Amino acid sequence: MLDLWNNLHPLVQGLIKGLAVILVIFPLAGASSLAERKVSAWMQGRPGPNRAMVPWIAWIPFLSTFLRRLGLFHLLADGGKLLFKEEPLPGHVNKLYFILAPVIAMMPAFTTVTVVPFGAYLTGSGEMVPLMLANVDVGLLAVFAVSSLGVYSLILAGWASNSKYPFLGGVRASAQLISYELSMTLSVVPVFLWINAPGTAGTMSLARVVEFQSQPGFWGGTWFVFLMPVSAFIFLVSLFAETNRQPFDMAESEADLVGGFHTEFGAFKWSLFFVAEYSHMLVGSGVFILLFLGGWNPLPWVSLADLIGGLHRLTHAAAVVHPLFVGVLSIVIFLVKVLAMIFFFMWIRWTIPRFRYDQVMKLGWQRLLPLAIGNLVFYALAIAFLQKPV
Repeated sequence: MLDLWNNLHPLVQGLIKGLAVILVIFPLAGASSLAERKVSAWMQGRPGPNRAMVPWIAWIPFLSTFLRRLGLFHLLADGGKLLFKEEPLPGHVNKLYFILAPVIAMMPAFTTVTVVPFGAYLTGSGEMVPLMLANVDVGLLAVFAVSSLGVYSLILAGWASNSKYPFLGGVRASAQLISYELSMTLSVVPVFLWINAPGTAGTMSLARVVEFQSQPGFWGGTWFVFLMPVSAFIFLVSLFAETNRQPFDMAESEADLVGGFHTEFGAFKWSLFFVAEYSHMLVGSGVFILLFLGGWNPLPWVSLADLIGGLHRLTHAAAVVHPLFVGVLSIVIFLVKVLAMIFFFMWIRWTIPRFRYDQVMKLGWQRLLPLAIGNLVFYALAIAFLQKPV
């Protein structure tokens, strides 16, 4: 299978990878939207979406009732409604940029997926090879560089709407991004100072971070969330702000901006903004897991290789060490962690009230940024002391 893939033309490979990203991210983003409504309903003691049903399944006893109460068919209903309903185009908007804004929102969300490793497999020699669409050595740098372009879609949507509240939403989005991007960047520097020890080849690869958390021994298998808890906290708070999630959803605050930057949008164009938002949440959660939660390693101090070795000793089955089984298992472990992070996003949204805009700016500049700088100085000195040549 690998030989067949390697013999394909690079253009064909790129097309298949692009389709794979769309076919994975779109359903996951839609499922996240449905899950958000079910999670909020569960937290508020109500049933949530539970009415939609496909006619040819309704006659199946027990199964139809279970699927209807689960709300599974609301995903199909919502997708069909948003895809086929009339597209409103207000007369006062700048039409070219108004249509272009949701398209631009999708591009960074889909592009950053390509450099995020989502699993690994074992070669015949026992080497762990990461699974990713584009294995670049500047993985995290690419994620930061491309994902930051997503704010241009919000600014463009607010400006092209030619309306007061969307414009204010776009301005808030740009200010918020600048305020928290600095803290997010500074929070990950100690991680790469730690893994790029003197005498080793410098790298910004996310796969290398997971490899560093997969080493034997107590310190080798320790996840960075335990070694650098302040860095993990700063990154997580900044991630909420970067993805415009409550309590940082200043760009679309319905309390004072009606709907924010997307007030004038509807139907499919409106849905693209939220697919992009959930895509950024998925990618951001994946990056947080790779940096601080061991990536595809199941538990602290238990690497994927340890798990595979234990299963092989227990079952003595050759299929356990097959690259396909290892790859699927690593993807499942990584995906479970990502879904747990998405649930955490939703939990915070329905638990903590929205901040005021001045509180968001004060938190970013007067609290989080000084904390990130102090954290960086502390770990720079500590790492220099621990890694100095004897």
